[in-house]
Amino acid sequence: MNPSLEFTAEHLTTAAVIADPYPVYSQLRPQSPFLYTELPAGIVPGLDGPLRGWVLMQHDHVYQALRDHETFTSARNPMDGVIFPKLVLLTDDPPRHTRFRRLVNTAFTMQRIEALTPLMTTIANTLLDAMTGREVEVVQSYSVPLPLRVIAHLLGLPREDYATFKVWSEAALAMSTMTPETRQQHIEDMVAYFGKLVVTRRTTLADDLISAVVEAKVEGEALQDWEVLGFCLLLLIAGNETTTNLIGNMLSLLADRPTLWQQLRKDRSLVEPVIEETLRYETPVQRLFRVTTREVELGGTTIPAGALVTIFFGAANRDPVAFSDPETFRIDRDLRPHVAFGAGIHYCLGAPLTRAEARITLNAFLDRFSTITRGTAAAARQTASDITFGFQQLPLILHSEGD
Repeated sequence: MNPSLEFTAEHLTTAAVIADPYPVYSQLRPQSPFLYTELPAGIVPGLDGPLRGWVLMQHDHVYQALRDHETFTSARNPMDGVIFPKLVLLTDDPPRHTRFRRLVNTAFTMQRIEALTPLMTTIANTLLDAMTGREVEVVQSYSVPLPLRVIAHLLGLPREDYATFKVWSEAALAMSTMTPETRQQHIEDMVAYFGKLVVTRRTTLADDLISAVVEAKVEGEALQDWEVLGFCLLLLIAGNETTTNLIGNMLSLLADRPTLWQQLRKDRSLVEPVIEETLRYETPVQRLFRVTTREVELGGTTIPAGALVTIFFGAANRDPVAFSDPETFRIDRDLRPHVAFGAGIHYCLGAPLTRAEARITLNAFLDRFSTITRGTAAAARQTASDITFGFQQLPLILHSEGD
């Protein structure tokens, strides 16, 4: 995309900008907050007119909104249940959010994630073993199946359903690759599938996360079936898509940086800084939504009560006010301010799992391949969802020792 072009807010939902949003962010960020059309009329059943909202792109505005859940609520989004399935935690505020997070935290612990490390490592190496030839399309062969298999294991789901899970996950986020009717059918199928599973776990527990959440109690109170269902949908959709995009973005960036690859092979202490800088530089989840509960002023602009607000994580993570030389990929920077996983009470529950999968992935690739370079086929960014930033196709040439 030509960075000299002049962009308007209405470019934000175009396929070209979804594939490469950062030049647009650079031009529009100084104007934030501003109004734009999140969805035009007629694109989604249930919304008769265009859906207008306010854009937040500057880091301090984004951080303020994420930390102030009383003003920027997650619980009144007009798109919940119409455009996206309602996902607990993501679409809740206190006191319900507090109760739910406490319950889930008893089941979704660091110890559980650490115990998964051998399994995740085995899955990673099994996928790498299956790669044949020097040029490999890594999205379908690796970055999609790894998190799907991990999440399926966590939830206790049968392997034969993996392909269906990916279709359902895409249906929950994609706006342009399916008809509204097809998309709605997939979402209904997903809800029915997990609804039956939750009912089954009430009577027959297993060694999986659904059973742990079903059993979890705080002050004697357990979750209702529809709440457990919402957690299953959240973990399947958010955990799968975030990790897939993070892994693809990271490998793409490293394919263009052979010197850094050699540094990583010699010094694995650089693995985590690479992951964190990838999260900042090519943020896997680009935007999410809030609604104002009161009139609020940001940057001299007044946003009215009851307004839809789109929080652009990707734009905030390249704000030059917050990050020196933000358009450069650098692993020597202070990355504490990045908001790739949000902030405040809605900080991503699955962040430790996503980081663990990325760490295992990068170490496995470094162990096997002396270099990675661009493939002869073209890479292609996904353009179906304006929420995520990642690859639909990423061919890479993987060089082993002695090649």
